[in-house]
Amino acid sequence: MSTFTIPKFPVTKQSLHAELKKRVQAYFDDRGIVSTGTSTLFTKAISMVVALIAIYIHLLVWTPVWYVAILECIVLGGLIAGIGFNVMHDGSHGSFSTKKYINRIAASSISLLGANHFMWNMKHNMIHHSFTNIAGVDDDIEIGVLMRMAPAQKRLKMHKFQHFYFWFLYMLLYVFWIFFTDYKKYFSKKIGNVTLKTMSIADHLEFWSVKVYHAAAFIVIPVLAVGWVSWLVGFIIMSMVAGFVLSIVFQLAHTVEQTEFPVADFETHQLPDEFAAHQIKTTANFATRNKFVSWLVGGLNFQIEHHLFPKISHVHYPAISKIVRAVCEEYQLHYIEYPTMRRAVVAHVRFLRTMGSAD
Repeated sequence: MSTFTIPKFPVTKQSLHAELKKRVQAYFDDRGIVSTGTSTLFTKAISMVVALIAIYIHLLVWTPVWYVAILECIVLGGLIAGIGFNVMHDGSHGSFSTKKYINRIAASSISLLGANHFMWNMKHNMIHHSFTNIAGVDDDIEIGVLMRMAPAQKRLKMHKFQHFYFWFLYMLLYVFWIFFTDYKKYFSKKIGNVTLKTMSIADHLEFWSVKVYHAAAFIVIPVLAVGWVSWLVGFIIMSMVAGFVLSIVFQLAHTVEQTEFPVADFETHQLPDEFAAHQIKTTANFATRNKFVSWLVGGLNFQIEHHLFPKISHVHYPAISKIVRAVCEEYQLHYIEYPTMRRAVVAHVRFLRTMGSAD
């Protein structure tokens, strides 16, 4: 039985990552500002959480007419994704606030949505951000047999049509995450091929308390309040909207035309590029001049900057993107960017079609 070995990045004398960090830090030092969130971010975060709670209560207590209820369920799904992008994500990376306890509160907003922070931190912060687009390691591109998301993955006949049916699968992400993948990771004690860190008693208690809370708040109480048929319709709408928005934003960042999928050397397990160059080659930006998109997705359309500087709040990405772009030009690295959301979606569909085609 073969053992799995984590790939490693080469060590270079003149580190691109060190140069990027030096220039970006100079930007903050020259202006005398901190790299974490601002009052604008805090206001948006509070507004989103309050809106989610208000709509939830309105649906259950006032039970509006069906077409209003459907609209509110759509908005609820958007708010789930929005809180994930804007509050939980920055908090999880420690970039939401200068205060650790506020970052922890922001990160814990994932519990409000029914997901487990321990699993997310391991999957996203530790694995995805370290080994982006590496098949067999990055769990974000390990969707299973239904889709081929990297050249190193096995191609099946059904993948010929994946650029048609991916829309539906993406809608299932939220339900699948809450009710299956969290449990799979918990009981298998692994995320893909990577073994989980040892969970403390507090981690176990948090995992189960969040799952019980979510079942009560999003299943039991709604069924008792409005009946199981109305609950089921509303829950499906909310979940599908949240799932699709979450999926498409993360996929547009890495699984599009031009992004690379590096493979480690078979004998040394060493990757071809140092960390910063690897992140630039495997990541893409999109719609960075669209302020509404940037506001809604928590700056995750500036994905290159996020992967290079995850501990810097997304509110600063538009400014530091100019620095990153300049350094890429100096080092002759292709800075991948799609000017609009539509162009990025087209690039993703074309990528899926290519992955599904015969080699």
